[in-house]
Amino acid sequence: MNTNSNTYTVIYTTVVCVLVAAILAFVSQLLGPMQQANEKAETIRQILAAAQFAEKSEWDSKSNDEVLTFYKENVEKAYTIGQDGQENGTLDIANVEIYKTSDLKAENYNIKDESKASEIALPVYRFKNGISVIPIYGAGLWGAVWGYIAFEANLNTIAGAYFDHDSETPGLGGKIKDDPAFRAQFNGKNIDYAAESIFAIVKGGAPEGQCNAIDAITGATITSAGLNDAINTWLEAYKNMLNR
Repeated sequence: MNTNSNTYTVIYTTVVCVLVAAILAFVSQLLGPMQQANEKAETIRQILAAAQFAEKSEWDSKSNDEVLTFYKENVEKAYTIGQDGQENGTLDIANVEIYKTSDLKAENYNIKDESKASEIALPVYRFKNGISVIPIYGAGLWGAVWGYIAFEANLNTIAGAYFDHDSETPGLGGKIKDDPAFRAQFNGKNIDYAAESIFAIVKGGAPEGQCNAIDAITGATITSAGLNDAINTWLEAYKNMLNR
């Protein structure tokens, strides 16, 4: 065959594309279970960090098996609730059944769409020490933001929080994940369903003595506002459970 002909070029290109696609599909299928295991373990690390069992950096130093074992040994109950705040499903602890980020994204749509109210199934992770952890999900400046808020047994006092993001600016919006001092502001704060905002991340600083507010991140107004909206949207969705 004439290697300089158009026919040869088309055939060669087609064969290469098919081979590359086949290799990528094979690799994806081969690594799929490993990727899913890593995603599950990372989610558990974030939940445990929010619950103040240890700093996220400490969990990052542990293997996936160690993280999952700790979770199974310390979680008392994992379940879902509907809009009425009542339990409507169970999450299998033995198999570490959890909500991944994609699941939170789907629930975020359900929360915001009144026609989907009957489909809402929000996860709750309750630990043997009395701490309950719920997720939040929303939009930051450049992409999604999400995280976990832990509550004391009274379901009003915040025990801790952990947040993550897709692509917020390092040193600014990225501080929701990278700055322990920002997250530490949540510890000991309360939520207030009678207030104008259930919880507030305040630009310029929270008023002194306001128990349901913290300082926003300087220079990250949109990320702070997006996280604030996500927190309040999800706290409103959990209202019938948290406001008993």
